[in-house]
Amino acid sequence: MSSHHLAQINIARGRALIDDPIMVGFTEQLAALNALAEASPGFVWRLVDEAGGDATGIRAFTDPRLIVNLSMWTDVAALKAYVYRGQHGAAFRDRSQWFGAMDGPHLALWWIKAGTIPTVAEGKRRLELLAQLGPTAEAFTFRAEFAPPD
Repeated sequence: MSSHHLAQINIARGRALIDDPIMVGFTEQLAALNALAEASPGFVWRLVDEAGGDATGIRAFTDPRLIVNLSMWTDVAALKAYVYRGQHGAAFRDRSQWFGAMDGPHLALWWIKAGTIPTVAEGKRRLELLAQLGPTAEAFTFRAEFAPPD
């Protein structure tokens, strides 16, 4: 068993606020996608807001259309399998219906000691590191992976 887990943050800017009818195609899938993540091999933890279902109520940025997703996985392969395959893969391919292009990185991955829960502030810092330095062991992407520190 690894002494580290993979933390990931991804952000997306909605074409409208999350409760706008434009976003319904996304919001209608959200509970099922979160349940699928939790049932996926390698899933460890995900951020939820006070309502407990998802993290769409968390305002981590000044732009109210920006939503944040923060989760932990056992390894990169497990997260990739969830992101690009099955129901989530289909939603991911359709994302331009609900989300616009981002300025700068929208995903950052990093290794975190098992048993530690990442924070949104830490995730934002990892996105900033990725924007400033490109992929490093401190903040990387699926295209430029780094092995865990073990």
